[in-house]
Amino acid sequence: MSAQPVENLSEEQSWELLGGSVLGRLAVCVDGQPDVFPINIYVANEKILFRTAEGTKLAELAVNDRAVIEVDAFTSRIGWSVVAKGRARTLVDSAEIEAADRTPLNPWIPAVRTTYVEIAVDEITGRRFVFGPEPDHEIR
Repeated sequence: MSAQPVENLSEEQSWELLGGSVLGRLAVCVDGQPDVFPINIYVANEKILFRTAEGTKLAELAVNDRAVIEVDAFTSRIGWSVVAKGRARTLVDSAEIEAADRTPLNPWIPAVRTTYVEIAVDEITGRRFVFGPEPDHEIR
């Protein structure tokens, strides 16, 4: 780990952290109005999969398929954040849906979520943080 308070992670490191995450935040934007939703995710083959029901997420992704997923974790001393951007699409092909059904992606709450959405990631970045006091600095 770097001695710097902020370390940019490699693409490989970012994928590793994203792949080990099960909860993320989906960000979308329609007509200049951003929305963020907590979702459970499954990551494989540079794609992010999540399940949802009819509603705001699907409606907004139908208008603008660009989506961002953010995942993070922290302790009292260190933290990290990964941001993955890409295009979302609803799975409609029966073979794709059957394959998605075989993944370990399950809803966390007792609710029916039968629609799978896949985000094909085209950009991923990550950063690691070392927490500490603000450095002394002189105001000029």
